[in-house]
Amino acid sequence: MDANKIKSALADITTERDPTIKSLKMASLCTALWAERGAELVVVGGSAIEILTEGEYTSGDLDLCYTNQTTLPLRQRQEVMGLLGAKGGPRNWEVAGMFVDVLGAAESFARTPYRRVQGPYGEVRLMKPEDLLVERVLVAVYPGENPAAHDCAKKLAAMMLDGAIPVDWGEVRRLADLPEYRNLPECEKLVKEVADELKTKNPLHPD
Repeated sequence: MDANKIKSALADITTERDPTIKSLKMASLCTALWAERGAELVVVGGSAIEILTEGEYTSGDLDLCYTNQTTLPLRQRQEVMGLLGAKGGPRNWEVAGMFVDVLGAAESFARTPYRRVQGPYGEVRLMKPEDLLVERVLVAVYPGENPAAHDCAKKLAAMMLDGAIPVDWGEVRRLADLPEYRNLPECEKLVKEVADELKTKNPLHPD
């Protein structure tokens, strides 16, 4: 990506007033620049939930990980983010009025594919919804009650239950039963809570 295109993209991102669209645009730009250097990025955590739910939940920053076991050396990270006029590093930067974190290798246990959305500067990978839901329920309960994470998990589950976000519920159950999470009862409870509110079928209790 040449300097003029980067400059134009930064101007676009800086003036964007919708925080969710701003995150998507920044993810698209960062993904493109890192991909040119051999590293594949994926949006994770609350940032991925924000984009998947189209702003029903907002995270306030952009969290990324790499997916192909190839990250960039420290110096190269600083150089590539320097193209964006970023401050900070080597894992957390302030860019165009927002915070961007590249946290390390993506932790995904789901067998489903990463979700992909088209951004203005190229394709953006999003963490798998099955991973996101089980992880967010875990954070909502352990090490203590976290109302913000609980609210986030409910918003994500609601969009899954109404079909706005396609999901493999069998995979959700499998993940929640893994040693890495061990929170199947908590997942069942939250999904039931949301299903009851929506007056819809609970896919974790099909009978």
